[in-house]
Amino acid sequence: MQKSISLRSVALVSGLAASLVMVGCSSTGQTQGQGSAPSNRAELESQATASLNRLYSAMPGTREQVAKAKGVLVCPAVIGGSFVIGAEHGKCVLRSNGTSRGYYSTTAASVGWQAGGQSKAVIYVFSTQDAYNKFVNSDGWSVGADAGVAVGKAGANGSIDTATMNAPVSSYVLTNTGLEAGVSVQGSKINKISM
Repeated sequence: MQKSISLRSVALVSGLAASLVMVGCSSTGQTQGQGSAPSNRAELESQATASLNRLYSAMPGTREQVAKAKGVLVCPAVIGGSFVIGAEHGKCVLRSNGTSRGYYSTTAASVGWQAGGQSKAVIYVFSTQDAYNKFVNSDGWSVGADAGVAVGKAGANGSIDTATMNAPVSSYVLTNTGLEAGVSVQGSKINKISM
């Protein structure tokens, strides 16, 4: 006797597995300034500063890019888990001219053959006033729909490449092992929150 598995059952099991993976991922502790979700402003600010410092060490030229930028959105602990269906979520701080200007959440989902969990830092650099203004004035901002985001890349000399430096918005993804080259953040949804 054959039993058929419904799509609803697969979704339920996938959701449960993803939740367990996310709990396991978030309880692994902090590694180099990231790992667990910040619970208050002070923690978020501290983790954001640590993430920026890791970026500056990992990719020469990014300190200068951030210093010249109109704004930088730092999401120091984006925690994700997946089992067929994936989800990730994190809190972010928007800084401009060295001052915190607001707090945001980032959320993304994916479907496909995947399993596991991780914590990563995601950093968006707004190089032009127009790109920064569109982000700040939006009622929810979607990467890919509301703005094209260049993936931060290194040039031949190991420093930030010209295309990344000149893009209106660029992004960097840092994991516990360092800078992830070529990782897309397409589909991420970012919304303003109160903290």
